[in-house]
Amino acid sequence: MLPFYLNDQLIRTDQPAGSTLLDFVRYHQHLKGTKIGCREGDCGACTVLVGELAPDGTSVQYQSMTSCLTPLGNAQGKHVVTVEGINAARGTLTPVQQAIVQEGGSQCGFCTVGFVMSLTGHALSAKPTTPETALASIDGNICRCTGYKSLERATQHLQQQLQQRPASSPLAWLAEEGFVPQYFADMPAKLTALRSAATGGAEVSEALRPGPGLDAAAAARAQILGGGTDLLVQRPEQVRAVPVELVYDQHSLRGIRREGDTIVLGAATTAQQLMESEVMLAVLPELPRFLKLVSSTPIRQMGTVAGNFINASPIGDLTILFLALGAEVELENSAGQRRALPLAELYLDYKKLAKTVDEQVTEIRFPAPQPVDLFNFEKVSKRTHLDIASVNSAAWLRIEKGMIQAARLSAGGVGPIPLLLRRTSAWLVGQPVSAETVEHALTLAQQEISPISDVRGTEHYKRLLLHQLLTAHFLPLLPELV
Repeated sequence: MLPFYLNDQLIRTDQPAGSTLLDFVRYHQHLKGTKIGCREGDCGACTVLVGELAPDGTSVQYQSMTSCLTPLGNAQGKHVVTVEGINAARGTLTPVQQAIVQEGGSQCGFCTVGFVMSLTGHALSAKPTTPETALASIDGNICRCTGYKSLERATQHLQQQLQQRPASSPLAWLAEEGFVPQYFADMPAKLTALRSAATGGAEVSEALRPGPGLDAAAAARAQILGGGTDLLVQRPEQVRAVPVELVYDQHSLRGIRREGDTIVLGAATTAQQLMESEVMLAVLPELPRFLKLVSSTPIRQMGTVAGNFINASPIGDLTILFLALGAEVELENSAGQRRALPLAELYLDYKKLAKTVDEQVTEIRFPAPQPVDLFNFEKVSKRTHLDIASVNSAAWLRIEKGMIQAARLSAGGVGPIPLLLRRTSAWLVGQPVSAETVEHALTLAQQEISPISDVRGTEHYKRLLLHQLLTAHFLPLLPELV
């Protein structure tokens, strides 16, 4: 049985761990406030809050997630909140709901629930509220009729209210002001009790993993499932029907640390954790700007780095970024044997990987860039945010005394696999930083790629895009390239 709290009710269900949280709350719990929209994590109409017990056990940390792509199994031991769970009394609007009504931020109302939940999640965040963070909290929600200005005004109004939120005991203030009901205060104790009852004090995420409970034959067939942001788009019915091994909450697969000159990531580290990691920011201070181009806040809080790698999309944003960082992955098979493989060697052909069926990624490693190194990521998509790239590219350059000492350029959307531009990168080493060097590198890069015309652009357009993106990498060094 899979236990978790849904609003103020304890749930124990035997529904498949690979089914979606959205379907469970709507069709099994009949909570129809959470809407079915795109089922791809784009629109945000299905947004819910998922609260996880903090390491100290005294509070619950909430994140907004798109329930259409959240595996039900990832709710185990947590507090899931739908729009029905934030109203203390029927007919009473919360400050979030009232602000949206007051500013005319709802017409048909279909998307409104998602905005309400995202902004409520922002109110519950332990981080200080600013106009920028408040607006960022709804970057995964799309409204197709009201327009964003009214919603932005509502967000601004709420942010001003939240400035009164005390630093200590914020939950008590939020409950008093009507942002959330009083039962939220009981959740730390309830989740602690749930964990103890289910595991005898062990970590819920470890003890309730379906994988170890399977026999050898079933384990070999189990689908490894992380945040679900790829698999539950591509083949949700298959994932629901097969045994799954949940890795999203395996603490041994989380975390970011530095070991000497190497940065090490657990495979289940999320994109949002990358963005907020002090270890990552110390070596890549521009990383938040790059990752803002990657999906949206709810999806970044769900999607794992290793999942992006193994999905093997030729335009996987994290894959392209880590190719330029010179990353390698550690693979472990069912017998516990491990091997390291450069990320650039993982991809053999379109969606074909240099790994066995029973191998999974456990860690990602890359050499820490030095302060003098140049690192950049560029992406072009039909809309700036929350979209799949037409072409993306990253570059790492080490330059001393005007000469390129080392280089790695990567490119996505221009071939059947995520590309490390090996020939171009190798040629750059030993060359002076000049317009002539860049021009020749651009010519070499065109020889390494093989784009095709598809819905994201023609072959000619993609070649032009890569030319522009590679040029952009060198602009900090050569402004005259503009």
